[in-house]
Amino acid sequence: MKTLLQNAFNEAIRVADAHEVMKDYLPKERSGKVTVIGAGKGAAKMAQAFEQYWLGEINGLVITRYGHSVPTKHIEVVEAAHPVPDEAGLNGAKRIMEMVSPLGEDDLVFALISGGGSALLSLPIEGVEMAEKQAVNKALLQCGATIDEINCVRKHLSAIKGGRLAKACYPAQLMTLSISDVPGDDACVIASGPTVGDPSTTEQALDILKRYKIKGYDEKLVESIKLDDECFKNSVYELIATPQKSLQAASDFLASKGIASLILSDRIEGEACEMAKMHAAIVRQIIDHGQPINAPCVLLSGGEATVSLKNLKGRGGPNGEFMLSFLDQIRGLDNVYALAADTDGIDGSEDNAGAWVDPSSQVRMEKLGLNLHEYLENNLSYDFFEKMGDLFKPGPTLTNVNDFRVIYIAGSK
Repeated sequence: MKTLLQNAFNEAIRVADAHEVMKDYLPKERSGKVTVIGAGKGAAKMAQAFEQYWLGEINGLVITRYGHSVPTKHIEVVEAAHPVPDEAGLNGAKRIMEMVSPLGEDDLVFALISGGGSALLSLPIEGVEMAEKQAVNKALLQCGATIDEINCVRKHLSAIKGGRLAKACYPAQLMTLSISDVPGDDACVIASGPTVGDPSTTEQALDILKRYKIKGYDEKLVESIKLDDECFKNSVYELIATPQKSLQAASDFLASKGIASLILSDRIEGEACEMAKMHAAIVRQIIDHGQPINAPCVLLSGGEATVSLKNLKGRGGPNGEFMLSFLDQIRGLDNVYALAADTDGIDGSEDNAGAWVDPSSQVRMEKLGLNLHEYLENNLSYDFFEKMGDLFKPGPTLTNVNDFRVIYIAGSK
């Protein structure tokens, strides 16, 4: 059963692989000279795929997370830190801006954007030091802010996000190819929208900072570039992979094996523990009442789980936290298998993508003497599942279409 669920995960990754999808979004004429820029956990793989399909002269630079690089011939790949930006990302962002700023209206730029690009493409506005940008990122991550909220603040403290990269490219022709890692696939949120017009305001960013009691940035926020700016008249934006496409691919794979599945949503957001309670409640509804689908069946969902850290030294990411809470909520059930994982292959900052739960989990936990609630209270999901031998470690997938959850219910009572 674990093999089946992992194969569903693998299928979700396959349809978000740049080599699989990019060629369908490139223009038919591919012999011209181009400048390629980009950022994100999938940026290096996207650059490699671009080189495979483009026939003309290529130069450029993309920024990806440490450990997410792949070989390229013409496009330089820079590795930097995620989710808290570092100097490598700062220097890479500066070089990208220097590369595109002199271009004219006869030039063509491709921007390869994927999840994680917001932290990797870090260029603070004048008057904000890199240490301040790092501090606000850490604070927002620790308080459980949503990706929309984090990116809203980032855009209004940035000299490259919120449409400012498109402004720097103008008057060159700009084509953005993007892989979505955000609920709803909002282009303004993916990597904080460096190449699209941004409707958010400094007032909204300030409200977010006040809500989470983060001080010191009130007078430093700047307005982003709006959609009616002339720089977007030469700009085209294409989504080449999305969470929904990946969920559908997993569902189609399961159907080919004769297994019914139900996609709950591609945009479930919130605290990991609360999301786990909701998923567990649906599992029990299926087992007890055969609603909204009869067992045996599979539940699929995507979106963005967050964690409000109680223990700043905790180990584990949102998917591990989800699984720890889910295991707690399905106590007494012996017919459920589940996997929750980040599709980029890294759940938070450890080396796992997520974790497994199966019908033997509760018995094994008791034999090991593990107090689930203590691990949950201290944000130690990595430690818990490491001791259980249930960490899921596929390694970097070089793409990112957000969280992926697959739950198999073997039968009903």
